[in-house]
Amino acid sequence: MKRISLNIFVLTLISSAAFAANKASNAMFVMPQDIKWTEVTGFPGVSTATIEGDATKGAHHAFMKFAPGFSAPMHHHTADHFVTVVSGTLILTVDGQEHRLPPGSYFSFKKKQVHATACANGAECVLFTDTRGKWDVVPVKK
Repeated sequence: MKRISLNIFVLTLISSAAFAANKASNAMFVMPQDIKWTEVTGFPGVSTATIEGDATKGAHHAFMKFAPGFSAPMHHHTADHFVTVVSGTLILTVDGQEHRLPPGSYFSFKKKQVHATACANGAECVLFTDTRGKWDVVPVKK
């Protein structure tokens, strides 16, 4: 009886340790070499890498990359999004005013803010986005 109790105790300890080791962590770490870039169909010069969530279904975190010289005419996005410029110089035109954002800059667009986007020549633009819904690009009719 003692042997069976000891075996059950040992199995319980092993199971508990395995559960603790497999328990989902509240931390996430992504190394640059693990980022998987995908070209965006219909948008030459644009690539994305979703890090967390699903951009086709809802809220997500992702990197976006624009080729040097890329530009997109006036448009908006349905979801609110919060963005940090990682590299390059991003050029945003909002309400007729041009904003040149170097690395380390931050911006947010809420409530379908209409804007034009460009990446200055000389270096690709990489952004990190915190998007609160499904990603879309809605062209503005002239």
